[in-house]
Parts: sequence; C-alpha cells; structure tokens
Amino acid sequence: MGVFDTFSINASGLTAERFRMDLISENIANANTTRTKNGGPYHRKVTTFVEKNDPHASFASVLASQSKYNRTNALGVKVGGVYEDTIDPDVMVYDPAHPDADENGYVMYPNVNIITEMTNLIDASRAYEANATAFSTSKAIAQQGLTIGQG
Repeated sequence: MGVFDTFSINASGLTAERFRMDLISENIANANTTRTKNGGPYHRKVTTFVEKNDPHASFASVLASQSKYNRTNALGVKVGGVYEDTIDPDVMVYDPAHPDADENGYVMYPNVNIITEMTNLIDASRAYEANATAFSTSKAIAQQGLTIGQG
C-alpha cells in the first residue's frame, strides 16, 4: 500500500459520509411530506456502504490478497445503494382538517423520526471528522517522509 492509497481511502470515507449526511438532511426536510408524486407519504431513505476494491485487479492478485498474511486489498468504501426504509411503519395522525386526510380523518405521515435522524447525523458527522483527521495525519506523514532525506 502506497502513501497515495491512504489518501484515496480517506477521501472515499469523506465522500461516503458526506453522501450519508445529504440523505439524512433529505429525510429531515421531508419529515412532514404527506403526498409525493407516487401519491403516498415520503418514505425514509437509508444507505449502505460497501468495500471498494481495485477494478483492475486480476483474479490472482485478489486471491493472493486473501491469504492470512495479507488482507489489505480494500481501497476504501463506496455507496452500495440507497433504499427506502420499509421496516418502520408510517405514522397515522388524526387530523380531519388536513387535505390528505382519509374518510376517517387520519393522515398518513412519513416514517421519519427526527431524533433518530439527528442521532444518525451526529454519527455521520463524527465519522466525517475522523476521516478528515486521518487524511491530515496521512498528509503530515507524507510531508515528514519527504523531509527525511534533506540535510
């Protein structure tokens, strides 16, 4: 692993966490959206991260990297996908004056919990900060390495 690989790994973490923060912001912004273009309430979106490997790696190099002595074939993370949260149910609220109320006076609100979203936002922010600190440390190590040979 070279010095520039560490920059790439840290940058991929920064990009992934920034995407996660954007998605959480979208969830918070749509916490009260009762009607989307599909007709129902907004559904909370979540993302997954997957390991990013070298797309040009040969099968032999990937196989060799899986030995018990060499497990450093990961080159960071990338967004694996964005999914709608189907586990948490939508919230039914009695509000007969609302334009989206059904015949019984209930309105279907999104499954967005602001407290959960804010907790996830803090988590993503801290992960972003950790990647930024690791990037700065890698940069300082590279700069120190360049000055070793100078007299």
